[in-house]
Amino acid sequence: MKKISDQLENMGLRKTLNKNLLNSYNEALKNNNFKELVEKLNMKSDKLMKYTSILEESSIEYGHCQKCKNLLECQNKITGYAYLPIVVDESLEFGYQPCRYQRKQQKDTAHLNNVYLFDIPEELRNAKMSDIYKDDENRYPIILWLNKFKKEYNQNKAQKGLYLHGSFGCGKTYLISALFNELAKKNIKSAIIYWSEYLRDLKSSFHTDFSEKFEYIKKIPLLLIDDIGAEVVTEWGRDEILGPILQYRMQQHLPTFFTSNLDLKALEKHLSITKDGVSNVKARRIIERINQLTEEQGIVSKNLRK
Repeated sequence: MKKISDQLENMGLRKTLNKNLLNSYNEALKNNNFKELVEKLNMKSDKLMKYTSILEESSIEYGHCQKCKNLLECQNKITGYAYLPIVVDESLEFGYQPCRYQRKQQKDTAHLNNVYLFDIPEELRNAKMSDIYKDDENRYPIILWLNKFKKEYNQNKAQKGLYLHGSFGCGKTYLISALFNELAKKNIKSAIIYWSEYLRDLKSSFHTDFSEKFEYIKKIPLLLIDDIGAEVVTEWGRDEILGPILQYRMQQHLPTFFTSNLDLKALEKHLSITKDGVSNVKARRIIERINQLTEEQGIVSKNLRK
């Protein structure tokens, strides 16, 4: 049993500690940001003063947010977030919360999660139809086609995609990416895959997630197979992967898009040749499926990547 003198000593220490906490809390209240922050919490001072030091840290980030005009001006440790308290069961818990500008950006870009990119430049997530280069009249037919598709697209209606061929760097992938990004705002899911790299990745995943990757691309509502004709043709890639993907999408009326440096006639010749020989019949079968799925258009334009 503790001695009375020990109990009195402990009481004295607690009293001194509480007094010091209260003094620190009252001193912190002289800061307007700190005062405004704790007033919003609607808790009693005897509880708040236990969190004085961490509340002071939060009030600094809170103060930054009060005068901030945009994300580029953010002064907090993590851009777009503030380290703030919330009341949980009459106690405080601290964590990073998005600011108003970060929340707006998240809302404005949430639709981009509907577009899956595989080995495609990340900047294409921001491709917009309003930013499409329009000074070249050779691009007008493509732009009109894309706007028509955007206006008329209906997941319950059979529609053809586009086989878009043209020279290197003329913006083929950007054009279709912009279309997919627009449709993503309507919660329509799509995928853009760099074909040769997708085949390599698929081949390396035989013992892991091959089926999941293959089925996802086969069944996605909108698909762009980017740069077909640049791959090294194998019987496996042509007959076991590309063929079944196109067959399924043709049967299910799923719009499918292609970009290529080759027109369909040149692509047929490309697909016919593998290291095992020439198969015009199998190549022709692929082209027939592409014809069923798409409209072919060429684009002649300067290299926009320069």
